[in-house]
Amino acid sequence: MELNEIYEYARDHMQKSLDVLKKDFNTLRTGRVTTAVVENIKVDYYGAPTPLNQAASVVAADATTIVISPWDKSLLGEIERAIQEANIGVNPNNDGDQIKLFFPPMTVEQREAEAKKAKQFGEKAKIAIRNVRRDANDKIKKLFKDKAITEDEEKRGLEEVQKITDEFIKKVDDLVKQKEQEIMKV
Repeated sequence: MELNEIYEYARDHMQKSLDVLKKDFNTLRTGRVTTAVVENIKVDYYGAPTPLNQAASVVAADATTIVISPWDKSLLGEIERAIQEANIGVNPNNDGDQIKLFFPPMTVEQREAEAKKAKQFGEKAKIAIRNVRRDANDKIKKLFKDKAITEDEEKRGLEEVQKITDEFIKKVDDLVKQKEQEIMKV
């Protein structure tokens, strides 16, 4: 394994950590409701746990309402039960044809709690990035130990991995800051 391969490995895995962070951010509630809130809900669809978006049309009708229209109307009760069990903070309104979820405007406390979650997700991503850095550094040190690279190359390699790490940590910080602003905006 060469140094360039190690750098590529580090970038690749750190980018995956960023992608996971972005996906985690989708589960956070901001001032505007998104369908990501119900993304992880599974419905018992003829005995098989099925993601809600595969059993019904899920649409954010406006800033505070999600409308769920099941493909099979006999699933209405099952979807309603799954939403209640998911404990997403709202009660489903079943009108016999579709289910509507009305999300009240977020309070300051709720916004602060969501911002705190965003920071936690950011920390989780940073830990993952640092773990990738550690792995990359270990690989570089092993190359040096196996006499595949010189001491100077090892030093440069470790510095380059640190630069890559710093770059991704900054991206995480920027994403967290951006998400916090989005959450706190009324």
